[in-house]
Amino acid sequence: MIKTLIRKSLHRIRAERLEMLKRNGLTVGRNLNVQPGVFLDASHCWHITIGDNVTLAPNVCILAHDASMKSLLGYTRIGKVNIGNNVFIGANSIVLPGVTIGDNVVIGAGSVVTKDVPAGVVAAGNPASVVMPIEKFVAKHKENIAVLPRFGEEYTADMGVTPEMKKEMNVRLESSMGYIV
Repeated sequence: MIKTLIRKSLHRIRAERLEMLKRNGLTVGRNLNVQPGVFLDASHCWHITIGDNVTLAPNVCILAHDASMKSLLGYTRIGKVNIGNNVFIGANSIVLPGVTIGDNVVIGAGSVVTKDVPAGVVAAGNPASVVMPIEKFVAKHKENIAVLPRFGEEYTADMGVTPEMKKEMNVRLESSMGYIV
């Protein structure tokens, strides 16, 4: 019960922060999923556009400015950031100013996106580069889902996974990855 209250409180805080950024010029489409720890550049949020059905995983950082040369040149570099529709940006990734991410893109966890990412690809790394077409990524995981351990929603923290279920999961995941709804 306390976990649920804390989770709802954190969600409300994230929603209030997002609304404040939108009032200051951030452009956001429908179904934005902002996970805990996400940083959206409040000082230049009007340069950021986020499309529909976008997930920003925990601790993603989206910057529209770069002050690294401010003390040397007296200027801060700024640039627009455009994130397309149906985009997933993995945990601890950083998107730098002046970057456009196309539609139907997955950015791998821990990536640093320094240049534009075309539509329909998986990109990862530091600096991020294209790894494969999104179709190949989906096909690979569909094949894996057919043969690797799968778990239903009842195995999630939100649905009250039991200690016995957690042990079962760990046993089944001993020698491979798996998937959960």
